[in-house]
Amino acid sequence: MNTRWTPSVTVAAIIEQDGKFLLVEEHTIEGLRLNNPAGHLDPGESPADGCAREALEETTHSFQPTALVGVYLSRFERPARGESPAQDITYVRFAFCGTVGPAQTHLALDTGIVRTLWMTPDEVRASAGRHRSPLVVRCMEDYLAGRRYALDLVHTDSSVISAL
Repeated sequence: MNTRWTPSVTVAAIIEQDGKFLLVEEHTIEGLRLNNPAGHLDPGESPADGCAREALEETTHSFQPTALVGVYLSRFERPARGESPAQDITYVRFAFCGTVGPAQTHLALDTGIVRTLWMTPDEVRASAGRHRSPLVVRCMEDYLAGRRYALDLVHTDSSVISAL
C-alpha cells in the first residue's frame, strides 16, 4: 500500500510587546498547556492571513503579520488511550511576528482557550514543561535573535484562494 505523508500545516503568532510575549493557556488531551496563538491553516487562506485569524480567535487581539520568523517541522506522537488510537503527526509551522492591537472586549476567546498571558522570555523558558510544543520556546528564541524574513517569501498562488 502506498500511503502519502500529509503533514498538518499550522500558523503561529509570535507577539511581543514591552518585553513580554502573548501566550494562550488552552485545554488539551494532556491537560492545560501554554502555546503561542496558533492553529491550523484553513482552506482558501494564505499563511499570513491564517495567522491573523488565529491570533484574533485565540486572544481577541487583532494581529497584522509584518515578517516571517521561520518555518518549522515538528513531530508529535501520542500513545493510544482507551478507544482513541495512537497518533503520529508531523506539523509544518509558519511563525510570524507583527503588530498587535488592543484586546477587543466584545469578542470571546476561542473554544478551548482558558486565558491569555503576557510573559517575559525568562517566564516562557521556565514554563517549558507546560508548553504544547517545543516550538513555543524555539519561535520566541528565533524572534529574540532577530530572525525576520519578508512576507513575500511565502507565496500563496491565487488558485488557493479561488478554490473556494
